Amino acid sequence: MMKSWISLNDLQLHAHHGVLEHERICGNKFTINLCMKVDITSAAETDDIRDTLNYAEVYEAVKEEMGIPSRLLEHVAMRIIQRLFHDFPQIEALKLKLEKHHPPMNADIKSASIEIEMERQA
Repeated sequence: MMKSWISLNDLQLHAHHGVLEHERICGNKFTINLCMKVDITSAAETDDIRDTLNYAEVYEAVKEEMGIPSRLLEHVAMRIIQRLFHDFPQIEALKLKLEKHHPPMNADIKSASIEIEMERQA
C-alpha cells in the first residue's frame, strides 16, 4: 500500500494575530508548513487534477482563515485544520506548523510556533 502526502512549504503571509492590540492592528509575518496525507493513486494514473487534492484551493482556504484576526496561534491553527478537513474530504490526516516571526516578548527570538498533527475523525 502506498502512503502519500501533499505539502505546502514555507507559506509566507502577513496577518493580524496576537494577544497585544497593536499586533492585531499592525500585523506580523507568519510562516505555515502544511503536510496533508492523501491518496494520490488515481491522480498518478489519470493525470487529472480532479483526482487529487488541489493545493491552490488549499492555499486559498488557509489564506482566508489567516485573514481572520485571533489572539492565539492555537486558535488560528485549529480553525485552519477544521476548515481543511471540512472543505477537503480527501485529506486523511495533516500536520500543521504555524510560525510567528519576531513575537513582541523582549527577547532576541526569530519566531515562536505551534505544531499540530491530527487525523480525520470518522
